Amino acid sequence: MPGQQKRKRSRERAHRRAAAVRGHWEPLFSTQEHGEMKEYVRRLHAERSVDPECVRIDQFCGRTIHPSTYRVSVFVPEAPA
Repeated sequence: MPGQQKRKRSRERAHRRAAAVRGHWEPLFSTQEHGEMKEYVRRLHAERSVDPECVRIDQFCGRTIHPSTYRVSVFVPEAPA
């Protein structure tokens, strides 16, 4: 499949980065509207308050009863002890 090696290397780099820095993902925003989520992320980037590499967007797929939900989270590193 085209691009499979590139995706695999990208995932491996992300895992190594995550293992190097300890911390947790803190949810910032949750909505059921895709446009609302995109506007929120756009605003975060415009304000430069959060590093783009520290932002994660999760999509929880819904079914007929539960609609899809989008959640924007930011990575918060642990304070050195």
